[in-house]
Amino acid sequence: MDLKTIRREAREKLKGYCRVCPACDGRACSGEVPGMGGVGTGSGFRANLEALADYRLHMRTLHAAVEPDTGLKLFGLTLDTPVLAAPMTGTPYNMGGPLTEREFAGAIVSGSVAAGSLGFTGDGADPQMYEAGIDAVSEAGGRGVPVIKPREQEEVRQRVQRAEKSGAVALGMDVDGAGLVTMALKGQPVGPKTPAQMGDIISSTKLPFIVKGIMTVDEARMAVDAGAAAIVVSNHGGRVLDFTPGAAEVLPAITEEVKGSAVILADGGARTGVDVLKLLALGADAVLVGRPLVVGACGAGARGVQFILEKMTAELKQAMILTGCRNLAGVTPRVLAG
Repeated sequence: MDLKTIRREAREKLKGYCRVCPACDGRACSGEVPGMGGVGTGSGFRANLEALADYRLHMRTLHAAVEPDTGLKLFGLTLDTPVLAAPMTGTPYNMGGPLTEREFAGAIVSGSVAAGSLGFTGDGADPQMYEAGIDAVSEAGGRGVPVIKPREQEEVRQRVQRAEKSGAVALGMDVDGAGLVTMALKGQPVGPKTPAQMGDIISSTKLPFIVKGIMTVDEARMAVDAGAAAIVVSNHGGRVLDFTPGAAEVLPAITEEVKGSAVILADGGARTGVDVLKLLALGADAVLVGRPLVVGACGAGARGVQFILEKMTAELKQAMILTGCRNLAGVTPRVLAG
């Protein structure tokens, strides 16, 4: 298996929905929601990549970081890599249906497990989308993280219970999906949550709860104060609001506010292991990857997901060698040149 083959197969299967561009920067697919693009002008999509590109790295070679350790502990698991699979659904209307929801969720979760990583699963307009993820997590012995859309409170509680029964190691809510066009089109209303509502949901489960979609310092503090075990700094891939900043732009200030109080995950524009290194240096404990894994899953199923995750981890290790980082704890702002 090689990247060229995976990309060729994915391009054929995703025809009309994702062009599998040489540079996945959101320019060719601007405004294609449903689809793989960013909403409106696609500015939010591009901002994620542009924010990362603004940072340079200090190269260091006089050190003993010969075999960097990319392992970490997260939600009670020992992982081999901080490169994780972001929650994604909507294979019929976002990807053209090359895989069923269950096949896609299975590829993400089992491919992540094979790579020593952790896969998140999503929720969507069709209730079976969430169930597909739950089934995949259950099949993997609970090694996965179901993520729920910000639905009405009782609807959320029912999905929390399903996540608990699956044996999941954690669960979460992508509040950044509050304005998703596709949910509204399918008659599945979603909306913002007050801190009190979020606290009520978090207190209803003993599982670590992750709040995804944090882009400001004040809301990072609100989420942590509401009981979140982790937050995900994310603008939902630029798919819900035009002209948002990139995740890397807001991550340092959020890190300064809540580092040590909750796990900080970042989701936004990571395409290589070097991008992962930058987000870790900016304060993330681990990094979620989305669109590259759509290509992996559609190009070669679970093996494709595993391939992409292992490729990015290998790139991360190489970057750690050349910036003098022996382990993830050593990836600090000192590696960034600006």
